[in-house]
Amino acid sequence: MATRFSLEGRAAAVIVAFGAVAVAASAVAVAFLGPLTGGLVAFAVLVPAGLYAARLFAGPVNRLVRALRDGVASFRDGDFSVNLVDQRNDELGELVRAYNEASAVLRGERQNLYQRELLLESVIQSMPWAIVLSNPGGRVVYGNVAARRLFNDGRKLEGHSVAGLLAQAPEELREALESGREGMFAVRRAGEEEIYYVTREVFTLNARRHEMYLLKLLTRELNRQEVATWKKVIRVISHELNNSLAPISSLAHSGQAIARDADSPRMVDLFAAVGERAAHLKSFIDGYASFAKLPAPRFETVAWEGFVDSLREVVPFTLDGGLPERPGYFDRTQLQQVLINLLKNAVESGSPPEAVRLSVHADARGTWLDVQDAGPGMAPEVLEQALLPFYSTKQAGTGLGLSLSREIVEGHDGRLSLANRAGGGLHVRVWLPCVSGRPGSE
Repeated sequence: MATRFSLEGRAAAVIVAFGAVAVAASAVAVAFLGPLTGGLVAFAVLVPAGLYAARLFAGPVNRLVRALRDGVASFRDGDFSVNLVDQRNDELGELVRAYNEASAVLRGERQNLYQRELLLESVIQSMPWAIVLSNPGGRVVYGNVAARRLFNDGRKLEGHSVAGLLAQAPEELREALESGREGMFAVRRAGEEEIYYVTREVFTLNARRHEMYLLKLLTRELNRQEVATWKKVIRVISHELNNSLAPISSLAHSGQAIARDADSPRMVDLFAAVGERAAHLKSFIDGYASFAKLPAPRFETVAWEGFVDSLREVVPFTLDGGLPERPGYFDRTQLQQVLINLLKNAVESGSPPEAVRLSVHADARGTWLDVQDAGPGMAPEVLEQALLPFYSTKQAGTGLGLSLSREIVEGHDGRLSLANRAGGGLHVRVWLPCVSGRPGSE
């Protein structure tokens, strides 16, 4: 371990050494040159020598103090990369080591803070809430991806005025934000009703008053809650009906056997009819139970050409345009069920068969599957309720086809929408997102 010398001790040693040399030199000069001349010569030599010795001692100290001063100034400017090199074994050396340790700690803290900021930024950008932050001048200083899509077709919002963005927004959205109230409101976009929850916060940032708008899309969440409620009702009804149907079917079978032994054709037919209706009701209930017990999708890579050919074997349609080169990634059986149901609905709408068309196209965000027909379309009140379970305009319909299709699509994190075509007929669009980490995603 190196011997430690204090700064005070070093200064004392220099003074003592110089004092001893000065006394000896003065004595020699006086002895050889006499008191007056020797004293003058000793003074003329020792004063510059003393100044030089002081400079040799204080110079490194001054340089180190200046370096410390510059290092502290760099801290003030947010630069923690400056390290000092000094091998002194005194108080100044300890000060240098303390400075370097502080610099290392601050560098680590800044790196951790930077990583946390990156994580927070990633979370904010990927969250479904639309977040808009505006300054006192009403200009947007921050907007996440959801906000860009909501207000500016995916383009950046920074620098735009809030008033200008609201002027281009749907009327319901503009009124909800301008009113300053919190709560839910509905917006009709692209023929669909979307439900949002809006909240507004006012806070001080950099000594200036800022406003933050947060909008959450609740449509899918409310749909899921609605479907979950329907599923619970279906499970309860199915359980109770099945408990009654089992003995009814058994009694009908037994009654039919007894009537056959009693040679009563009329009773045989009667019990046969009871058994047939019970079997039909059980089949009807099983259809609803399949909706209530829809399994989670099992994703796989699917080539579009073979998938579309399998649909054509079940229901005729015309393919519009080519198919994406990038394969799809979805539950093949479930999506096949969705498209067969949509294509059958198009055929049964009264549309000419050649007017039932399917198109598939993809981009970096996802895949669109469009089914169009030339039938009569849907009345506005039917469009609003067509995706609800049990709602059907067909005399023998169960009202499960479209609601089951929507449930499957939303299970893939996608969306299903209905709209009347301008030239007549119905346009059903299925959108499936490209999800990071899945094959075929970008």
